[in-house]
This record gives sequence, C-alpha cells and structure tokens, in this order.
Amino acid sequence: MLVLVMGALLAPGKRTVSSCLRMTGRAEAANFASYHQILSRARWSPRAVARRLLGIVVDRLVPDGPIVIGMDDTIERRWGRRIAARGIYRDPVRSSHGHFVKASGLRWLSFMVLTPVPWTSLIKALPVLTLLAPSERSDLQRGRRHKLLTDWARQGALQLCRWLPGRRIIFVGDSSFAVHELAHAITRRATLISRLRLDASLFAPSAQRTSRTMGRPAQKGPALPKLKTLLSNPATIWTRIIVSAWYGHVEGKELEITSDTALWYRPGTPVMPVRWVLVRDPDGKRAPQAFFSTDVTLQPADIIALFVRRWQIEVTFAETRAHLGVETQRQWSDKAIARTTPILLGLYSLVSLWAGDLLASTTIPYSAAWYRKTSLTFSDAITAVRLQLWVGDINRHSPSNREPQNIPTPRVIRMVEALCFAT
Repeated sequence: MLVLVMGALLAPGKRTVSSCLRMTGRAEAANFASYHQILSRARWSPRAVARRLLGIVVDRLVPDGPIVIGMDDTIERRWGRRIAARGIYRDPVRSSHGHFVKASGLRWLSFMVLTPVPWTSLIKALPVLTLLAPSERSDLQRGRRHKLLTDWARQGALQLCRWLPGRRIIFVGDSSFAVHELAHAITRRATLISRLRLDASLFAPSAQRTSRTMGRPAQKGPALPKLKTLLSNPATIWTRIIVSAWYGHVEGKELEITSDTALWYRPGTPVMPVRWVLVRDPDGKRAPQAFFSTDVTLQPADIIALFVRRWQIEVTFAETRAHLGVETQRQWSDKAIARTTPILLGLYSLVSLWAGDLLASTTIPYSAAWYRKTSLTFSDAITAVRLQLWVGDINRHSPSNREPQNIPTPRVIRMVEALCFAT
C-alpha cells in the first residue's frame, strides 16, 4: 500500500498500478500482481480508512469549534461494458444553461471538511469520505433497490455524525440536497445549510392552542409571502453586509440581505423550522439567491459565510483531476473501482496535511514573470511533498562531516524517466 501511495504521488500522468510501480523502481518486480490485488482482491475496509482520515484531519485542523463539512457529487468519466455501476449523466463541467452534454461515467458523492490550512490563507475542501452512487440501470440489473443521491447523502451524513460524537457538525450542500427527507434525518445531530427556492412554501408558526381549541393540533400557521415577492416589496427591510470570497471577490463584496424564521413545509413530511436568508446584489450583476439553515439561531451573515465555503469543493475536484490523476484509472473490477477514486481523493487531504510540515506562511509560491501568484495553492503543496520524497534524505546545506552526498543513480534515472514519459 505504501508503494502505491508513493507512486500515486510521484507519477506525473496516469494513476495506474503499473505507473506507480515504475515510479518506485519496481518495473521489474516479479510479484507485480500482488500490487494489483491490493485494490481488487485484498480484504481491507475503505470505510475504516475514511474514519481514520477524518480523525487525523479533525485533530490537526479543527480541534475545537464546529466542523463544517461540504457534500457534493461529481462524475468520473469512464467507458466500458464491464464497469457495472456506470451510467449516463449530465456533465456539469461541459454543460451550460443553454447547452446540455451527456457523459458516461461513475457518480461519486464526496464529503469534505471545509477548513483553513496553515500554509495558505484560503479555505480548502479536504475529502474524508467518498461514496459510489451506482446508476439506476445498474441497480435494476442487480435486483437492488435504487438509492437516490439524497439517500446516499443521508447515510453518509449520519455515518460522519457517529464518527464524531459530541462535536457540532454543519453540513453544507447545493440545491440538490435541499430536500425535506435529508433535513429531517440529520437535524437532530447536525445542521444543514443549503440553497432555498424563491418560491418555497414557507409558513408562520401555528396559533397557540387554548382550552376551547377543537380538532387536531395545527402543524403550521398561515402561508407567508413567497421570497420572490419580497424582492419587489418596498416594505422589505434590507441590511448591507460585506461577504468575503463572494464569486471571486477576495477583498469582499457588499450585499443586501433580509432574513427571518419560518416553517418549511411539504405535503407528506413534518414541518421544518428554518432561518432563511434572501440575498441580492446592489450592482445587479448576480441574480437574487436564497439560503436556509436548520439552525434558527445562526446569524444570517454566518449562514452566507458558511455556504460560500462549499465553492472550494469544485476546486478540489478540479485539482484532483489535474494533479492526482482522477479519471485516468483503468480498473474494471467492482472492488477496485470502489476503492481507487476514494483513495486518490483521500490523498488530496494527506498532501494538504503533509504540506503543513513542509511549507510556511513565508514560502514563495511557484510563479513566473507572466503569472504572479499571491498565495500558495495545491500545486505548491504537492510539489513540496514530491520534492521531499525524491531528495528528502539529501542534505540541502553543507553537512558537518563534509562527506559528499550524491543522489543515487537509480533514483536519478527514475526522475529522468518520469520527465521523459510524462503525458
């Protein structure tokens, strides 16, 4: 396993078992099949590894206070008849509002800890638990009940709550997770923050019952005006706040908000007390948006600040594809597929933790005359880790014994081959 981890970090192109063996000097290893079987046949629990990784991330980066966990899905583009869990989905990267693109691949649901890291001033999304959501076609062929994405989100969120007893957890997701079933399932153990439709059904609390009140207790009171009507209502009271990292505004963006509490209701489910926040751009460049929190005690500005953190999830997905080779795997067995992608996403978290021991706040980012970086990014982090793996045992300064230390020739050859065969 350590050989595969080191090879996955050092390999510049595809993350296959063969490339990992080449990077670690095992191209002539006669027992190469044993390395393949670690992913396809060996008995070990990826869920146990995820629990250990979560504990390390929380202990190092979030020792106290609330733990903010973002959840989102991504499509790993894969083709092949033998990939059983594969399905046809909308490609969120290539599609737009006016152009629909379908892609064949695997759907993954990832839970990431949204937290600052010591070596950069940015919020990072560190994957800790990644679940494979098979397609409906795959479940029908296997005779299993199909689980929706929100079903997997409910199971994953409850699992994380069991792994973190006694800690306050805040789950942040996009509009795909703004469903009553998920909110009711986790509201006893955690808080859910997500988007809210502008035409959502919101109600006032029910009137207090008296001794003369007849009938069943009312779940809700009268219906409240739709949020979209508040935008044009001159009586709406707006408050101006400054939100950092709002759609790329590093210095902060001034927004107008209004907020209140209400009962969120859908027929067939109990009412859910929420605090909603309606946001509009004074400059008119962005369409109005609404958010909600199942914790009604949260301040509106805190709800927006926590939701903005989840935008780093897309950055993590992009960086794992660019630097850790997600979508370049070639396994086709069910067990290897279910293990490889979560391992690569977990390596993103490990690299971010290892970089905390190698990089300092004064480290100069890798840049050029035509591109001045203002802060360290994941490319600087994985570069520092790779440099430590390649020449970490070679003194960079003059040793006290004055004996020359040379890089071993086989290692130099592997470094040159890595450059020559890079794709």
